[in-house]
Amino acid sequence: MSYPDESQIHQLILLLLRNPDKFTSHERLTEDLNISIEILAQWVDSLKDQGLEVEFHPQLGCRLGGAPDLLLPELIKPQLQTVTFGKIIRYFLQVGSTNDVSHQLAQQGADEGTLVLAEDQSQGRGRLGRSWFSKRNAGIYASLILRPNLKPRDAPILNLVAAVAASEAIERSCGLKMDIKWPNDLLVNGKKCCGILAEMDADLNAIHYVILGIGINVNQSCFPKMLQGQASSLFLEGGQKYSRVKVLVEFLKSFEALYMELQSKGSHEVITRWIQNSSYALGRKVSVDLGGRQIHGTTAGLGKEGTLRVQLENGQIEEVVSGEVVAWR
Repeated sequence: MSYPDESQIHQLILLLLRNPDKFTSHERLTEDLNISIEILAQWVDSLKDQGLEVEFHPQLGCRLGGAPDLLLPELIKPQLQTVTFGKIIRYFLQVGSTNDVSHQLAQQGADEGTLVLAEDQSQGRGRLGRSWFSKRNAGIYASLILRPNLKPRDAPILNLVAAVAASEAIERSCGLKMDIKWPNDLLVNGKKCCGILAEMDADLNAIHYVILGIGINVNQSCFPKMLQGQASSLFLEGGQKYSRVKVLVEFLKSFEALYMELQSKGSHEVITRWIQNSSYALGRKVSVDLGGRQIHGTTAGLGKEGTLRVQLENGQIEEVVSGEVVAWR
């Protein structure tokens, strides 16, 4: 069987998208792609295996089942309003993890702002080794390669930058009110719809690169039983389907602007907007597992490095750099 590569996948899908719901003749497709009809049939089977609804008719040609909301670079780039982020895009119908692909590209010298996108992840992951449910063609599964001018100890604040950018991008593009739970969970109506995972490669004094992974539940209509009541999607909470391209483009614009602000002027703007966008930032009872001990208190905002400030029962303030929040009240 002949498997299409990335660029051939793009080209075939774009040809079919020119006339969604209508057949494109075999002659047109084979001529434009410079392949035989036998290879075309194999490529269509490959796309079917990866979740696309493609019909191959012996006489009429090929067509897509509807106009799918795909995250194709050719659909994203004309809408981008960024300087760097997303100017280089690696797109896959399916990968194990976009973060893993991004690590490989970063180690090979990929430019800052390189974006890795997938319609489906078989091994998506979140914080603390948890898995991330990645329903095919329904969410945004993306990773950005960053090469920030920061010290390794300051890198965790990138999680907060991404959380603020995602919150504000979703509100602008979908009209849904978002909430942020430290450090970077995004909630809509109290249910998680977005997760962020930053992974760093660094030595003691310098960051080589950071991979910023983000998963946004956009158009999922259901979740596994174990996630029901905890996870949701923009579709389930907003009652309508949303353009994944629009949400992604808004996120990239917001994230790039905040990322540049962080490096040029420090963390004040990010911290301020995080607190403004979070009902969990001030006055919420919280319990945090710090590995060897647990602390209990009330949230008192964020430190300038993005730490969670917790006022303990004795009045002292403890700044949590990392830890597992085991209870919010």
